[in-house]
Amino acid sequence: MNEALPDVPEVRVVGLPQLTSGFDLVERLDLPMHLKVHGPLEPMGGEQLAQLAEQISLKGRGGAGFPFHKKLRSVAEQAIRRGTRPVVVINGSEDEPACRKDTVLINRAPHLILDGALLVAEALGARTLVIGVTRESTERSMEQALAERGLSDRRGSAIRARVQRNPVRMVTGAAASLIRSIDGGPAIPPGRKISASQSGVGGLPTLLSNAETFAQLAIAARIGPDRYRNTGLYDEPGTVMLTVSGAVARPMVIEVPTGVPLRYVLQLAGAPPVPQGVLTGGYHGKWIDAATVDEAIVSRNSLDAVGGSLGAGAILPIRQETCPLGESLQVAKWLAEESAGQCGPCYLGLPAAARGMEDILNGGGPAALEALKQVAKAVKRRGACSHPDGSAMFLESTIKAFTDDLAAHVLGNGCGRPVEGVLPLFEGGRAPTGIPGGGQAEPESGESRQKIFVDWTLCRGHGLCADILPEVFELGADGFPTVAQAPVPRYAEAKAVRAVRRCPALALRLEEDTRSSAPSRNLPVLSQGRGGGRGRRALGSGR
Repeated sequence: MNEALPDVPEVRVVGLPQLTSGFDLVERLDLPMHLKVHGPLEPMGGEQLAQLAEQISLKGRGGAGFPFHKKLRSVAEQAIRRGTRPVVVINGSEDEPACRKDTVLINRAPHLILDGALLVAEALGARTLVIGVTRESTERSMEQALAERGLSDRRGSAIRARVQRNPVRMVTGAAASLIRSIDGGPAIPPGRKISASQSGVGGLPTLLSNAETFAQLAIAARIGPDRYRNTGLYDEPGTVMLTVSGAVARPMVIEVPTGVPLRYVLQLAGAPPVPQGVLTGGYHGKWIDAATVDEAIVSRNSLDAVGGSLGAGAILPIRQETCPLGESLQVAKWLAEESAGQCGPCYLGLPAAARGMEDILNGGGPAALEALKQVAKAVKRRGACSHPDGSAMFLESTIKAFTDDLAAHVLGNGCGRPVEGVLPLFEGGRAPTGIPGGGQAEPESGESRQKIFVDWTLCRGHGLCADILPEVFELGADGFPTVAQAPVPRYAEAKAVRAVRRCPALALRLEEDTRSSAPSRNLPVLSQGRGGGRGRRALGSGR
């Protein structure tokens, strides 16, 4: 049930390998083996590199699909205009339970990724390179690769390079989250949307792209645009890395040329001959039904045309014998738990959407369906990152793709099929939140060891606590909080600190609940709304 994928599952290739060249020889290509397999790489000028990316129609492989040449030119223009050196960031934060393509590349071909990133850094005149990862295995592989190249974060180095390890969270992979963590803050999106090309790490123009994107650039720089375009489709040349899991006999990461039929990819992984549906693009992606699978080919445009999504490259079929709404409900609950807990439409809307899906399964009827549609619509385009948008898209796709099952649940007694848990989630349904230094932090959901208290002798009913911390406080008819004390959800701990600090009457305090079985998060214990400087620095998100 919902078994987690290993960091490095089986790897297959259709046609001639490009990114996976050498995988048949060794488990990991160290620098000498990397050079034997791929050969040396000559530096390129900035405009030459931008033209190469444009000629091969290179787009970001992390899900958004933004043209790489536009990003490269934008960063260069900003750096020249401001007279500063830009920063290059590799985003290897692959935090969806169903995605492993970047993790495979980092673990097995780290130097191919570094080739592309260093090519960009030299072309832009950047002197800082940061690799964002979330897993112990990817951190170890990248640090080893930097050491093999003699790269470090020492002052005076021609280029300072380091690995930034963040918790395994869905929102950690957002560009703004990674940049914020590199700058010393929490790995969650800030409250405003700013282009990294304009103001990224340290406020400098920053070229941030997905790990596979840099690897594709390194391949194209070696073989040239003409040879690169000989593989795959005319308008989307090259290969694509996919993670295929779900109801398959052999979960795998597979490199395929664009244009390969999706049906063939599913057959390689041992999917059912006629799947009930296939989730494309991962848990921020879209479902396509069995009939549509036969029409789809592996390309961004083709999957978009049939109502699917290439997204982060995850492909997940389910069997005819499985309840698709029940499978989607488990994912919806996980998506709700993955909220950063700072935008109301997300941290309140996504749990409400999951409850709406559950109401449908429990016989809530047309009213439950309509409520789910309204919630999904309400959360879109209202968050600090794309998590609510992607989650809403997944839910809307679910109710659109499985109309027969939906009708059976809404109008009848259900579809009668079991929930088999074939869509992979992390162990226990939550992400193992790896923390820098190789330790482990407990999941962000659930209750913490912090409790918040109201001092009624000081409270004047300003109501600010309910605005900042609606998970805990509601105001009664008299305008005062309806609770005197309450445990704080883990994801809302920083907001609890903020509520204490901002209470005009200093009527709130946080205390550690020593009776709780949850491990301590080492949050500062504040009294009477006063927080010392040390506590403020310890919680960058508490402002």
